Amino acid sequence: MYGIIDCDNCYVSCERVFRPDLEGKPVVVLSNNDGCVVARSNEAKELGIKAGTPFFQLEKLFPEVKIAVFSSNYELYGELTGRIVSIIKEEAPAYFRYSIDECFVYFQGVEGLDYKHWGEELHRKVKQWVGMPVSIGIAPNKTLAKVASHFAKKYPGYNHCCVIDSEEKRIKALSLFPVEEVWGVGRRYAAKLVDYGVKTAYDFAQLHGDFVKTAFNHIVIYRTWAELNGRDCVPNEEYAKKKSICTSRSFSGMISDLPTLNTHVANFAARCAEKLRMQQTVAQVVGVFIHTNPFREDLGQYWSFEEERLVTPTSSTVTIVQAAQQALMRIFRTGYQYKKAGVIVMGIAADHPIQHDLFDLQPGQYERLKSLDKTMDRINRLYGTETLVLGAQQYTLKDGDGKAGVFADAIKHDFRSPNPTTRWCDVIKLK
Repeated sequence: MYGIIDCDNCYVSCERVFRPDLEGKPVVVLSNNDGCVVARSNEAKELGIKAGTPFFQLEKLFPEVKIAVFSSNYELYGELTGRIVSIIKEEAPAYFRYSIDECFVYFQGVEGLDYKHWGEELHRKVKQWVGMPVSIGIAPNKTLAKVASHFAKKYPGYNHCCVIDSEEKRIKALSLFPVEEVWGVGRRYAAKLVDYGVKTAYDFAQLHGDFVKTAFNHIVIYRTWAELNGRDCVPNEEYAKKKSICTSRSFSGMISDLPTLNTHVANFAARCAEKLRMQQTVAQVVGVFIHTNPFREDLGQYWSFEEERLVTPTSSTVTIVQAAQQALMRIFRTGYQYKKAGVIVMGIAADHPIQHDLFDLQPGQYERLKSLDKTMDRINRLYGTETLVLGAQQYTLKDGDGKAGVFADAIKHDFRSPNPTTRWCDVIKLK
């Protein structure tokens, strides 16, 4: 049996941990640069606020409603959900963190466990210890567990835990589950399934396997079909590590100068390196893309992508930032107003063993950089993200007197909450 633990309205729930006065009130969390709504409380959903609604339209659409608004605070979200994972680690025989707000658990070899009671007790413990609500779905495979978690979240009668452990429950659940919401289907495949008259997950499961192979010719959709029929096909965590990692962002304004763009790219590259180390992998290729605003037809348009291949695969922040900057230098063109940039690391493999360059002129450099990353990661965990960064990651501005200054974040976040669990300056003060 498999289970999935899903944080209810994750970003909103994280904000409410230190703002209990917002319980029962409409709350939204905005995207990077405070652009649009990416997370909503149940109360905000009931008002009719849609995901993707531009922030500037909220006051116009809901003039009489007081809506609590927060900028994205990924440092806070990552720290609180990490606490939930630490509880899961103690309660489950095996686990795999699938995303910031979801974690799979495995029960192979466990005999006589009351899954329903286990899930309800886990919800109670997480709510008491962390202050966030979670929903638990348990079933014979990951796809059915995702279906079960949907019912656990939507229907209070399940008491936060739904278990699909019989053929009767499987058929009933799939008959009530829209095919477009099935994990692994996606919008494109859902539209094609609807053309074939498939509306529910059960309709999809009833198709013949040979037809699914022929019509879709894709291993992911076939695995999803097989799992809906009760088989266990989706690979476990050792096969689930990302094959490429991308960090990108649209800028709050537009950028025309290379130094500022270079700093953004350095920050994106550093984040990619951190993600590589988190999943214990290294990358062989670093790619960079930049483009202008396609909606500004009055301005010149430009898009380009370039990649830098590394001789020795690495997760070193220094090496990956240097490679990204070299790629940027080759594609940057003056005279354009850039709106977005991003860094992609590819050719990802396990971080051991590593095939080093035979003609390396700096023996021991790889181990020195690895030690540096380990130290930086430890300091940033203790004192907050970006406490320690490379010089290339710092944005330099001049104040009114012409004096140079440095600030660590060029993202617009006018409504960002404090980080009382990761930054000493934000520790809650009791009066």
